[in-house]
Amino acid sequence: MEGKINLEREKARLMQEKLQIEQELEKLRENLKSEFELDINGLSPDLYERDKIVALIESLEFRRTSIERALKAIEKGTYGICERCGSEIDPARLEARPDATLCLKCQEEVERLLKRRRTEREPL
Repeated sequence: MEGKINLEREKARLMQEKLQIEQELEKLRENLKSEFELDINGLSPDLYERDKIVALIESLEFRRTSIERALKAIEKGTYGICERCGSEIDPARLEARPDATLCLKCQEEVERLLKRRRTEREPL
């Protein structure tokens, strides 16, 4: 392990990223609103563009929620501890992904389980 986690720095990084996400969400919602206004006014909206905007909004909202969980972990004193197994999260992982709440091993396990669940639901 390289060193201790600087909580103030991580908190500032997370807050900055959250602010950027919220600004981007505001822009995307305005774009989406414009797409719906085109539809209401009888003009042809770009359905592909609308779907793309909705997907981006969902992705950013998920990321914002992840950041909020990490900020709560800082407040509770559990930042850098895996929510699943209780192990310390590698500081290099937190450097790359400051909103990580799972160690790499648990993250990979969760993703594998989600992938298996998705494939089980797909029709044959």
